Amino acid sequence: MKKILLSVLAALPLLVSAAPCLPPEALVKLDTQYEEALRVGDVAFLRSLLADDYVWVHTLGTQIETRDILLARLARPVIYKSRATSDVHVHVQDDTSVVRGVSTTEQWNPDGATFRSNRYQFMRTYVSVAGQCKLLSVQTMNLK
Repeated sequence: MKKILLSVLAALPLLVSAAPCLPPEALVKLDTQYEEALRVGDVAFLRSLLADDYVWVHTLGTQIETRDILLARLARPVIYKSRATSDVHVHVQDDTSVVRGVSTTEQWNPDGATFRSNRYQFMRTYVSVAGQCKLLSVQTMNLK
């Protein structure tokens, strides 16, 4: 009996770690906060959300940003008029969740009076790290 109890107790960390970091609805809300943090340059929020080894692969791999590179970029003035997501889906496998959908951005032109719009297909991977939901990676593809 003691051996069985020890086996069950030894397996508990594996069972706990297999749970997603947040339920899908809460994860979509957190992902929306991520989009807004990108829009306004909320470095403090992003510092708490991004995993230490976060990476963002931009369209066609033309730019790859690490956590530190993204935070440094957003510390400068923000040039987004708006960011919004649509067609959002959440896929869960054990403690990993992938949020995918379409992000529409309106970015101010250098004149400050006009803007341009872009649409991107995105995939964002969230994982549980020390009991917190962290954004591990992002990949975006421009939709023309």
